[in-house]
Amino acid sequence: MYSKNTFDQPVLLSDAEALLPLAGDRVQAGFPSPAEDFAVKRIDLTEVLVTHPQATFLLRVSGESMRDAGIFDGDMLVVDKAIKPRHGHIVVAVVDGEFTVKYLHMRAGRVKLKPANATFPEILPKEGQTLEVWGVVTSAIKRFVC
Repeated sequence: MYSKNTFDQPVLLSDAEALLPLAGDRVQAGFPSPAEDFAVKRIDLTEVLVTHPQATFLLRVSGESMRDAGIFDGDMLVVDKAIKPRHGHIVVAVVDGEFTVKYLHMRAGRVKLKPANATFPEILPKEGQTLEVWGVVTSAIKRFVC
């Protein structure tokens, strides 16, 4: 048995609107810049994070198999089912009826799912095992304070 990340039920984003205030364009992650009065405008997070609203879902991550890709337990993933999955994409896949998030590895006609944590095994579909790429992860949303 392989270890996997599990998810709550997917939430469709087609009718969602998340307007939040944007204070300036950027914040320094190096040396601080002088404080300025910023004109506050509102941005729609669905407009920023979603390309295909009718095919985009949110899923909450449970597990640590993708931590080295910056995806941690409790993160919310933005998953687009309209994007054609390619080698190297982070995808949500369904393996024998269970969701997992991994890197998609496709070479020489073989497909495998690779974790971003060396303590987890790769998933190589075996004879009779079903593997469906459900969608492509386009963003991860993190919470630092509850």
